[in-house]
Amino acid sequence: MDSYPRRMHTALDAVDSRGLAEFYRALLGLRYRPGDEAPVDGSEDDPGWLVLVDEDGNRQLAVQQVEQLTPSTWPSAAVPMQLHIDYAVPSLEELHRHRERAEQLGARLLYDRGADEDEPLYVLADPAGHPFCLLVGHV
Repeated sequence: MDSYPRRMHTALDAVDSRGLAEFYRALLGLRYRPGDEAPVDGSEDDPGWLVLVDEDGNRQLAVQQVEQLTPSTWPSAAVPMQLHIDYAVPSLEELHRHRERAEQLGARLLYDRGADEDEPLYVLADPAGHPFCLLVGHV
């Protein structure tokens, strides 16, 4: 029987790894892997590598600290997307709600196709500039 690699998590670079991890923790309802939680005294300034897990403890995202990062300029091709993640929601109402939440958490809208009857979606950039999509769909 053949075995195949399986996704462990998606890793994103960020100049503020804690800030980006907090964005995705709040947006997706994740939690930190034990040991990666923010220190109570706020003394940690360079966490280096943080892992976010779901409620069952499965890895979902990792955020890696880097010195510099050139954000994507999508839809311009000057600096391509390089990677993006699609997040499905069950309804148009939820799509609008999660777009608003994402923007409140620090995302910015790159592309608005929320009124598209066939596949409503929003392309947003997280606080570090990584594009991601929110769309009505099934996982």
